[in-house]
Amino acid sequence: MHLVYLFTNIRFDELMDNHADLNIPLVEAKSPSFPQSLLIAMRPRQWTKNLIIFAAVLFGFRLEPEAWISSMVAFCLFCCLSSSFYLLNDIADVEADRLHPVKCKRPIAAGSVPVPVAIVTALLLLAGSLGLGFWYSTGLGFILSAYAAMQVAYNLKLKRTVILDVLAIAMGFVLRACAGGVASGVILSPWFLLCTAMLALFLGVEKRKAELRLCEKRGIPSRRVLERYSLNLLTRMESVVTTSALVCYALWASGPVVKGAPTVWMMLTLPFVLYGIFRYQLLSDPQEITRRSQDGDSEEQTERPEEVLINDRGILLTVLTWGISCLAILWLNHGGILL
Repeated sequence: MHLVYLFTNIRFDELMDNHADLNIPLVEAKSPSFPQSLLIAMRPRQWTKNLIIFAAVLFGFRLEPEAWISSMVAFCLFCCLSSSFYLLNDIADVEADRLHPVKCKRPIAAGSVPVPVAIVTALLLLAGSLGLGFWYSTGLGFILSAYAAMQVAYNLKLKRTVILDVLAIAMGFVLRACAGGVASGVILSPWFLLCTAMLALFLGVEKRKAELRLCEKRGIPSRRVLERYSLNLLTRMESVVTTSALVCYALWASGPVVKGAPTVWMMLTLPFVLYGIFRYQLLSDPQEITRRSQDGDSEEQTERPEEVLINDRGILLTVLTWGISCLAILWLNHGGILL
């Protein structure tokens, strides 16, 4: 389900700090133009999360162009909607971000995107995505509205509330998957939605673990909610969601007998999911982080799941192999070759 992370290789935020890493004089570094800065502030790297919208037509093996066009519309609207909240969040946190050693480089905090311009852009994206969503499909409009309401709750309260913060992150992925189903007319099985939620929870817990470890190392809390977490608590939560994710995926892959995947042959993809989860846990293990740090690799890899899925060859190869296997099984099943 998480091919959503595979289609980006541009590190937009590095446009502003590469000169510092290379010790190039500032006068020789080319600063981003205003359109580039505005695009960076919209965080297009995060749009890859919305690719889960295409899971409905992919696993439903819908080949007609209309289904893919509808999914593309939903994808674009979710990108605009999510970017509006990224802008609003940066506007609300602009003073705090200016005091942060890393977040101060964000375009709004750095002053390369004026706050009034960011406000207007965010409101246009928000109103436009919701309006076009209801115009295109009432169901899609309601899902976009639910996502917007959840983002408001998340930014106002939930992101500072222990446990509810990671639950809200998982719900965002479930809403994206539902949007793909509504837009394309594909009915998603409960196992599929549960599996999506559990895998999203797994990534959310791993992200909090990495953030807490960095917080303890640097002595600088990056999130207020981390004060309520401990590594022991997050490890227990990780155990629960990992088991739940694997069980849900196995039940979904069991096929039509449990109203899951189109064919029981999807069970052949279970080993790839197992390896991918175990590989991710390996990358978040403190001893592995220390070893990689000594070898010159980054020790902050698991703080951003989308970067882990891009930068680690083992996980990248696993996800690619999983995706190819799924497509092959679905194609063979659609052609009546599999029993």
